[in-house]
Amino acid sequence: MSNRPSFLASLRSGGIRPEDDAETRLQKSLLVFATGLVCTGSMLWLFLYGQMGPGFSVTAPFVFQMLLVGNLLYFFQSGNFNLFRYLQLALFLFAPFAVQWSIGNFITASGTSLWGLLAPIGAILFFGARESIAWFVAYIALTAMSGFFDYFLADVIASTPAKVPIKTSVFFFALNFAAISSIVYLLVRYSVIEKAKLQANLEETHHLLQQEQERSERLLLNILPGPVAERLKHDCQTIADGFGDVTVMFVDIVNFTKVAEGMTPQQVFAMLNRIFSSFDELAEQFGMEKIKTIGDAYMVAGGLNNEQSNYTRSIAELAMAMRDLLQRDYAVNDMHLDVRIGIGTGPVVAGVVGKKKFIYDLWGDTVNLASRITSEGVPGMIQVDATTYKRLAADFAFHEPQTIYLKGKGNTVVYRLIGNQGNDPAAAPITLDELTG
Repeated sequence: MSNRPSFLASLRSGGIRPEDDAETRLQKSLLVFATGLVCTGSMLWLFLYGQMGPGFSVTAPFVFQMLLVGNLLYFFQSGNFNLFRYLQLALFLFAPFAVQWSIGNFITASGTSLWGLLAPIGAILFFGARESIAWFVAYIALTAMSGFFDYFLADVIASTPAKVPIKTSVFFFALNFAAISSIVYLLVRYSVIEKAKLQANLEETHHLLQQEQERSERLLLNILPGPVAERLKHDCQTIADGFGDVTVMFVDIVNFTKVAEGMTPQQVFAMLNRIFSSFDELAEQFGMEKIKTIGDAYMVAGGLNNEQSNYTRSIAELAMAMRDLLQRDYAVNDMHLDVRIGIGTGPVVAGVVGKKKFIYDLWGDTVNLASRITSEGVPGMIQVDATTYKRLAADFAFHEPQTIYLKGKGNTVVYRLIGNQGNDPAAAPITLDELTG
């Protein structure tokens, strides 16, 4: 079944179809507008010519007008814009010369051939600058030919009694100049106004595209670190990097499963969202890279993007800020939840996993160590491995080292972070028994 619009639909839309691009829409509306102007001017010309009474047949200009209207209606019916513009411009070009020759010469016809100038001007608007050259050359050739015959037949014309009074001839000279000038002005003005509208629409579309691009950028940066996001946009290859030194931290909510048993799914989500959103803000504040959330656990790392030299210290300060937030801000932690925190430092492998719903993740012994230190930790405490301890010992206070058994690692020495060195008079190392009472 044909998808071509009906005649009435084409008539209402001026022949413009939904699939037309902006330039084609402009060309169609301009040519329909030009046809309307020429038909209006032609009717006025016929009326005034008839009122002033020269003894010439109005058949030629009337036929010209009927051809314009017939071609327009055929375009509405067929939708063939290419044929329509060629035929319409051909009528604009040749019909005025035919009318002038039927009346007499350039003077007696009051320069009716000036109407042919609409063809090359229309060609600029409906075809383009390059294609208009041929139409302009044709107009000049027809004008030159008319002038040539008028020149060599001047004596014959002069000896023939004038059929058109001089007043009528002068009046129609003025009318033709005014009509052509008005039509050209209105066409150019209409074109400029419509192009301004198109430009405004393009700018609005561009603005909306920029907003969508920025939104996509923000979404991508919420999933991936900035440098990785840039690489993913410009490189289709697998992204996997080895880092010789990264500090990894896990934050695990204590007894989460038991707490969540008596809550609705909405309440569980709201609780986690408040806590993890606060952690996101702290991670951004300290310049660390959030990696992911795993159920009720939160993973963050430093040293992936060379964001700062002392990222291990920043991770420790972030850990204390997270712990302290939950202990003092019960608007965020209304269930009075506690956390275990584990920190490990060493080499990792980082990369983007998958092609759909991909994530940026870390792998390696350092990640496993940090995760297991967390799961074997004491609620409310921050446990670090030996490498992390060595970097922090000069600036932070720690409890005495503890040896714990980790699956797959055996006995492992860990250190429990108290706080910044010197901030608390009681920050000297104490035993675990003293801490737990």
